[in-house]
Amino acid sequence: MVDVARTEVIATNLAHVQSQINQACLSASRDPSSITLIGVTKTYPVSDIKILAGLGVKDFGENRDSEGREKASQVEGRWHFQGQIQSNKLASIASWADVVHSLDDMGHVPRLARAVGEGKKMGVFIQVSLDNSVGRGGLAPEFLSEMAQLVLTFPALLLHGLMAVAPLGENPDEAFSRLAVIHSVFSQQFPFASALSAGMSQDFESAISHGATHLRIGSSILGSRSNPL
Repeated sequence: MVDVARTEVIATNLAHVQSQINQACLSASRDPSSITLIGVTKTYPVSDIKILAGLGVKDFGENRDSEGREKASQVEGRWHFQGQIQSNKLASIASWADVVHSLDDMGHVPRLARAVGEGKKMGVFIQVSLDNSVGRGGLAPEFLSEMAQLVLTFPALLLHGLMAVAPLGENPDEAFSRLAVIHSVFSQQFPFASALSAGMSQDFESAISHGATHLRIGSSILGSRSNPL
């Protein structure tokens, strides 16, 4: 049964976010069609994801393998894994995710490729650290080229570009300004992998102004998480 009240809340929030995206693109002289909006659905029920799908959202993001696997089996779409990767979860992630945003360990590359298997393709973003924080993952910028070259040796993996998270407590404009420089250098080396996954609910407008192509937005659309993870 459709929850009309919940649908109205999500539709209103989604429209507001889309308006903000359009305005940010206008300010940055960018085409809104260059932006992929990923609805981050971690901790939210499948019913919310079905509402988003009904509103035209096609991309969904999850941070935990078990949660993503369960939800992806119930809602059709393009599923993105964006949490920190555990080696023992690679095969499971490959069974449901279409794109992985958080690849930051060279040892994971061949294992992920094997898990994807022959005749299949998985999109990947290499996560870059903007503050050398161990807790939030990401490679130091000087290792990005080596990682990219490694990814390219595996036909099962499609290199999309870079992903980053603005450091906690830092002005996102400053963080994403550094990211834009890193991304520019990377894109010159790998022009076919120029996508940039950056920007969440609290900073996506800044991310757009610095070149983000993929936004990972959850609470601005679905509301505050009652059980944050």
